[in-house]
Amino acid sequence: MINDRDRRAPTAAEREARKVFKAVRAKEAMTDYAKAQKALHDNRERLKAERLAREAEAANRTKAG
Repeated sequence: MINDRDRRAPTAAEREARKVFKAVRAKEAMTDYAKAQKALHDNRERLKAERLAREAEAANRTKAG
């Protein structure tokens, strides 16, 4: 276990590196989130188009039948 008195303060370079890496990780997370949202939206639109096509075909069959 690490005691607080045994820990040393981070150097300026370490603080700057943590800040940069934190920003990069946050950006990657948002990129992953955006990709997932786009995939979800695209899939929903595809399914909606398929459903509307099935409904239109069924309506045409009822009119013609």
